[in-house]
Amino acid sequence: MHHHDLVVIGTGSGNSIIDSRFDELDVALVEHGVFGGTCLNVGCIPTKMYVYPADVAEAVRLAARYGIDASIDKVRWSDIRDRVFGRIDPISAGGREYRVERCPNVTVHQGHARFTGHKELVVERTDGSGTDTISGDRIVIAAGGRPAVPEQIASSGVPFHTSDTVMRLDSLPEHILIVGGGYIAAEFAHVFSAFGSRVSIVGRSELLLRSQDETVAERFTATACERWDVHLGQEVVRASGGGGDVVLELSDGTTLRGDVLLVATGRMPNSDLLDLDRTGVPTHPDGRIVVDDQQRTPVDGIFAAGDVSSPYQLKHVANHESKVVAHNLLHPDAPRRTDHRFVPAAVFTDPQIASVGLTEDECRAAGHDYCVKIQAYGDVAYGWAMEDTGGFCKVLAERGTGRLLGAHVVGVQAATVIQPLVQAMTFGLGAREMATEQYWIHPALPEVVENALLGLDL
Repeated sequence: MHHHDLVVIGTGSGNSIIDSRFDELDVALVEHGVFGGTCLNVGCIPTKMYVYPADVAEAVRLAARYGIDASIDKVRWSDIRDRVFGRIDPISAGGREYRVERCPNVTVHQGHARFTGHKELVVERTDGSGTDTISGDRIVIAAGGRPAVPEQIASSGVPFHTSDTVMRLDSLPEHILIVGGGYIAAEFAHVFSAFGSRVSIVGRSELLLRSQDETVAERFTATACERWDVHLGQEVVRASGGGGDVVLELSDGTTLRGDVLLVATGRMPNSDLLDLDRTGVPTHPDGRIVVDDQQRTPVDGIFAAGDVSSPYQLKHVANHESKVVAHNLLHPDAPRRTDHRFVPAAVFTDPQIASVGLTEDECRAAGHDYCVKIQAYGDVAYGWAMEDTGGFCKVLAERGTGRLLGAHVVGVQAATVIQPLVQAMTFGLGAREMATEQYWIHPALPEVVENALLGLDL
C-alpha cells in the first residue's frame, strides 16, 4: 500500500485543488473516466459549443423578419462535432499529460477507486492491468455524477444515448426521441431541431422545466409545444427496436418511432460506486455525500465537493466548493465556508433561461410578503428592435424593504442579463436602490431589468 498526504478522487473541479501550494505534499489523483470531468468533456463546454451554432441557425431562419432574406444551405454535423471535440479532447489529454509528466509530487491513477477501509482505497486500473492500493491522511471525494437511466429503458436492450454520448454521433438524426423534461432535454431539443432534426419529447410532468419558476415553466412549455412534438404527463412503458429504428410506447397508448433515442432524465452522484460504508462516509437519501459548510464529511480528514455531494449540479458551484476545500486543507485553523445563498443557473435552450433565488411558489411557501413584476423584452428599446415577443424579466422582492428574493429571465442572452441581479442579491442591494442609483445604458437590453425593478409595487 502506498500512503499519500492527500488523495483526490476525480479530475473535474477536484483537479483544480492541487496547485503550487501543495507542491510539498505527496498527492494521489484518481480518475476513472476521461481526464477533466463532466464540464469539460460531456457537459457545460461541449454543449455550449453546440448551442452557439444552433443559435446561429435559428437566427438565419428568422432573418426575414428584419428584411434579410437568408436560408441554410446545409448543416455539416460532422464539422460541428469535430470543431467541438477537436478542441476539447486535446485539452483533456493535455491536462493528464501535465499531471503525469510535470507534477513530480502527484501520482496519477487511471482507474476506478473503491474504499476498502478507513481512508484506504483500491484502484482498479482502467486498462485492466491490475490494481493499486493506496491510502491518505486526507481525502477529497470529487467523483462527480453520471446520467440516470430509467430501468424500463436500461433493461430493454434498446440502444440509447445520454448527454455523455449523443454529441459524438456520426450523423445528424432525422428524428430524435428525447425522454426527459429538464434542462438537458431542453438544450438538446434546441440543438437538434435547429440543425434540422425532428424532435419528440416525452416528459412525466405536465410542464417542461418544472423546477423553474411557474411563469417560466408555463411559458417555455407553451413555446416548446409549438416547436416540437411534446408528450407530457407520460411514462415510457415499453422500448423496442434496434439501431436506427427505436420505438417507444407511452402510458396513454401513443407510439413514437425515431432513429435515435436520447435519455435525459437527470443525473445522479457517483457515491454509490465508491463503497463509502467501508470508510464511514454517509450519504443523503438521494445519494449525495453528507458535508457541512466547510465541505467536510463526518469522517475526519475526508472532504467532498461538486456533483457527488452538492445539491447544485453546476460547474461554478463545484469550483467554489473546491476553492473552499483547498483553503481548508491548507488552513484548517482558519476555515472558509461555502456560500450557497444566491446560486444562479441558466438553461441554454431557445429561448435562453436564467434564474437566481426563490421562485414565486417558494416565496408563497415561505410566507413572504412579496411583490412581483414581469417586464417584457419587447417593452424596452433593444427588445423592440429585436422584434422580441416572448422574452421577459421577472423579479420578486420583499414588500416594504425592497429586498430582492428572486429573479428569472427568459430571452436572448438571459444568462448575461441576469448577472446584475445576482450581484445585487449577493451584496444586499435593494430593488429601488439598484434601479435608481446607477446609470443604465440606453438602449441596451439590461433596461429590461431596470424597468422590472421600477415596476415593483414596494
